[in-house]
Amino acid sequence: MEVLVNNKLYAVQPETTVAALLQFIALPSAKGIAIAINNEVIPKSNWEQQLLQAADKVMIIRATQGG
Repeated sequence: MEVLVNNKLYAVQPETTVAALLQFIALPSAKGIAIAINNEVIPKSNWEQQLLQAADKVMIIRATQGG
């Protein structure tokens, strides 16, 4: 199945969780990021259980320092 992650299409297996997606796309660290699926923020405590669905739109936002 395909999901859109930050406007890039990825083919993932059915039953893929948010946590598995992060490993699949080789995100260097899960620190300081927030994830929304179809414009709904997913709490980090749910990443291991939250399953992706075909055509989901995933947005990964990374906090940065600055001023």
